Amino acid sequence: MKTDYSDHLIKEYQYWKLEVYSNQGYLGRCAVWCKRASASDPTDATPDEQRELFQILQEVKVALSLSFAPDWYNYAFQGNKVARLHCHVVPRYRKPVTFMGKLFEDARFGTQYVTDWDVTTPQSILYGVRDEIKRHISL
Repeated sequence: MKTDYSDHLIKEYQYWKLEVYSNQGYLGRCAVWCKRASASDPTDATPDEQRELFQILQEVKVALSLSFAPDWYNYAFQGNKVARLHCHVVPRYRKPVTFMGKLFEDARFGTQYVTDWDVTTPQSILYGVRDEIKRHISL
């Protein structure tokens, strides 16, 4: 199991890290990770962490819109597999989108997203998604 995700980093902030999600079943999916190890639930976030998180969500939404033009966004705090405070940012698409020659289809648009754990994202696509978001994220 992979434990070093430093190659997924899009941008580091004072309290959070923005990373591309390794399963790109939803094109542009990211995770925003709290740096403070003791935070495991959204209600654990300090006021400063909360403010910065909403700034990041605004920045990533703009970057994803410029990069891939999703039709909607889902945001999720789950912590089921990793009990560390993080937020999934899941772009949603009404119609299929092609990126780097790969077709991405959101068959569940308009309903709850579901991660397909059988999806394997080639490293070249993953890094391409990461770099495309980096191009548009506020520096």
